[in-house]
Amino acid sequence: MTSYVSTRGEWARDPQPFCAILLEGLAPDGGLAAPEAYPRLQPGALEAMAPMGYRDLAFAVLSRFIGDIPHAELRALIDRTYTAATFGSEAITPVTRLEAGVHLLHISNGPTLAFKDIALQLLGNLFERVLAREHRELNVVGATSGDTGSSAEYAMRGKRGVRVFMLSPDGRMSPFQTAQMFSLADPNIHNLAIDGVFDECQDIVKAISGDASFKRRYAIGTVNSINWARVAAQVVYYFKGYFAVAPSIGAPVDFAVPTGNFGNILAGHVAKEMGLPIGRLILATNENDVLDEFFRTGRYRPRASAETHATSSPSMDISKASNFERYIFDIVGRDPEIVRDLWHQLEREGGFDLSETPHWTNVEASGFVSGTSTHADRIATIRATFERTGVVIDPHTADALKVGRDRADPVVPLVCIETALPAKFAATIREALGCDPARPAIYANLESRPQRFERLPADAERVKAYIAAHAGSPV
Repeated sequence: MTSYVSTRGEWARDPQPFCAILLEGLAPDGGLAAPEAYPRLQPGALEAMAPMGYRDLAFAVLSRFIGDIPHAELRALIDRTYTAATFGSEAITPVTRLEAGVHLLHISNGPTLAFKDIALQLLGNLFERVLAREHRELNVVGATSGDTGSSAEYAMRGKRGVRVFMLSPDGRMSPFQTAQMFSLADPNIHNLAIDGVFDECQDIVKAISGDASFKRRYAIGTVNSINWARVAAQVVYYFKGYFAVAPSIGAPVDFAVPTGNFGNILAGHVAKEMGLPIGRLILATNENDVLDEFFRTGRYRPRASAETHATSSPSMDISKASNFERYIFDIVGRDPEIVRDLWHQLEREGGFDLSETPHWTNVEASGFVSGTSTHADRIATIRATFERTGVVIDPHTADALKVGRDRADPVVPLVCIETALPAKFAATIREALGCDPARPAIYANLESRPQRFERLPADAERVKAYIAAHAGSPV
């Protein structure tokens, strides 16, 4: 059974089961939960998994990470989550061939039209199950740059024992993304528009999760990708994408992934560590190129809020990649003392550099390559892809496709991972194609619906006061 430790050393002598870390945000030492060891696929496992449908594949992967929920119950949760009614087809994450050797993995057909639904629909069901079993309630606190918020809220609305407090940067999401969140009237959903950028929202969530007394008193949990269950659920679609395009079991497949917070591509790293034959993970950033800089130079240097650009791929307007700590934990040989020292250096000096350390060879061996895409690149890629294939892609997916094509190996299949449906980014699609993207009928006139939210400054104490006032009776 997989057990969990913290990237900074907590639980090293007492690894935790999955359900114990499910409802947590940060570990008590400020680190992130990570498997004590990645479950490795045994000989013959890939051949057995290759013909599976999505639900069977999800169980085959997730049961390796979740050992304290009975298999029959876990299977029922998965079956209830991944349905054609929720995700549009039995395939759940279908694959489209765009051109010779280049494929698009569609993972945005869930209720909020974003890839975050894949993990958060499952997370909502897991939360409800664990809370009911333990007779507990949970106040979920999260931060979003565009898609996590709506996916989390749609997954948690109406769930027994759960309230959601979602922070977003005021005025920095697309009108569709904003309305998708703020138009929800469910009493257990609270939207907080923060006067700042996403990184400040994320810092507030981490400060709240790091306040042990407040966290315990108000039963605080998180749905951001610092929650390990999110990452584990995303591992599944790498297997699905691989089996859809690999010319033979064991042949390498490359993945191009747009990322800002490093959660989506971390799931690919985990799949590779499990034994999935991923060749390279091609990381695509927008103008906020902190992660591209690291993989090119070895220097990790998060930007200040004033240096974080507002772009036309807003879900990636992030300069502090929360999940990057889990990757570094692997790179430094899973030594929590080194991770602690690096993150203390990050706090003191604003960054760290691995290029002249023994750890850099591990980075080079991990299979990551990277690149950056600009607004002009996004417009050109959306237009060219539509003209060649008739497929309309969103701006984040355009970033991945642009960088993926730039770094493609002509003899290795490339899977580009979709971020969202283009309906969420009408202004950019209109600029590229001269017309509005299609949107599901359920979202007709979305932006004109009444909106309910609270504006707050980028101040953790003010946010904590709001939570305390709306979280029900303290524990």
